[in-house]
Amino acid sequence: MSPLIEINDPALSGANTILIDARAGQNTHQRYLAGHLKNAAFVDLDKDLAAPVTDASQGGRHPLPNIHDFAALLGKLGITPQSHVIVYDDKAGAFGGARLWWMLRAIGHTHVQVLNGGLQAAINAGIELSTDEHTPTPTNPYPATEGFKNTVNIEETGIAAHDENHIVIDVRETPRYQGQTEPIDLIAGHIPGAFNLPYIYNLDVDGRYLPAETLKNLYTDAIGNVPNANIIVHCGSGVTACHTLLGLEYAGISGARLYVGSWSEWSRRDLPIGTTKR
Repeated sequence: MSPLIEINDPALSGANTILIDARAGQNTHQRYLAGHLKNAAFVDLDKDLAAPVTDASQGGRHPLPNIHDFAALLGKLGITPQSHVIVYDDKAGAFGGARLWWMLRAIGHTHVQVLNGGLQAAINAGIELSTDEHTPTPTNPYPATEGFKNTVNIEETGIAAHDENHIVIDVRETPRYQGQTEPIDLIAGHIPGAFNLPYIYNLDVDGRYLPAETLKNLYTDAIGNVPNANIIVHCGSGVTACHTLLGLEYAGISGARLYVGSWSEWSRRDLPIGTTKR
């Protein structure tokens, strides 16, 4: 199954489809109520797709939730192993959309897609938005008990960044990577040895993913001959990295892994910091 689905696909209203609006930032619920796809249930990135943060130096600003809490959330949303989950956000999938896609894939749920272009694709297509709260029919907690697969920790990432058989991709904006500015975390710069490939390069001017072949060429130029399983992707806090992980999958490059803690964890550990482009 392609990780992306288009706004005109009839599966969006399929009998087995669970549609999720997964937003991030300020006033997420108010923005949802101001206009969302019909029958889309609301989830919040900070409250639903991440654990509470007590110390960002241990897991970053968006650590993964406890697997049992996530399983309970999926049950509350009516998601079962047979569900076709379609998720979107209002930022071209760069926040909650791709994060929830990755989380579901990481527990073995493969029947999940992200709406290409996000909410804006629906607006551009002239689809009437709903302002009604959609409450899904809950079911039992999702049968997931083994945790999230395809992650790496801070130690593995630091080693991989200096190993020619691995590549660590930093998807943040180039000025943040180069240490010129840091609007969110405490220190500017990057993990020494990491390669900068901003997630925004995945998108066209309309906020849609570039064609798969175009993305494959973009990624291959950066990755070279590194095995897929040795590709590690990170960002500021393990969210927009999922946008590139989705892009990699769409381009046919499967098996890359996520450093969840990302820069928000690394930069708080008194570890080496780079500012020179690789």
